Amino acid sequence: MDKGKAVMGSGRRWAVDFTDNSAAPSSRDFPDPPGFSRVSQDQDDSTVTKQKKDAEANWKAQKAWEVAQAPFKNLLMMGFMMWMAGNTVHLFSIGITFSALWQPISALQGVGKVFEPYKDSKVDLIGPKLLFIALNLGGLALGIWKLNTLGLLPTHASDWVSSLPPAQEVEYSGGGIPLH
Repeated sequence: MDKGKAVMGSGRRWAVDFTDNSAAPSSRDFPDPPGFSRVSQDQDDSTVTKQKKDAEANWKAQKAWEVAQAPFKNLLMMGFMMWMAGNTVHLFSIGITFSALWQPISALQGVGKVFEPYKDSKVDLIGPKLLFIALNLGGLALGIWKLNTLGLLPTHASDWVSSLPPAQEVEYSGGGIPLH
C-alpha cells in the first residue's frame, strides 16, 4: 500500500492511512545538522528555566519592596488628614486620630500575611519587612503625637492629681471664744 493513498474497503470512502510501514529510513535516522545537538537543546531548556526562576525571584523582590514602601503613602495621607482636623477635641479629630493608631497596629499584626506571596528561597524578605515595620511604627508615633497635641495623653502632673494623697496639714489655727 502506498503512503497517502485512500484505504479501500475500510467502510469510509475518503479515509487516509498515514502509518509508515515501508522500509524507508525515518527522520530519526538522519544525523543532526551541523551546530545542533539534542543535548544542547536540553541544556538550553534548563537555562531558560533558570532564567525564568531568576526573573520571577527578581519580580518577587521588587514587589516585596513596593509593599514595604506602601505605608509611607498612608503616613503622608494620615498626616495631612490630622493637620486638616486641627488641634481641638471634637468627633472628627478623635476619629482620625484613632484611625491613625489602628491602621499601623493592624498592619503590624499581619506582617507575615502581607509578605506571604513573596516568599522564595532566592528572595530575602528581611529588608522589606524591617522597612514595613519601621514605617508602621512611624505611623503609630504620628498617632500618639496627635493624641498628645489634643491633650488626650496624661503627660502633666495635673492629670494625676486624683491619685495623689491629700496634703498633710502644716499648721493649725484656731480662734474665737471657746464655748464650754
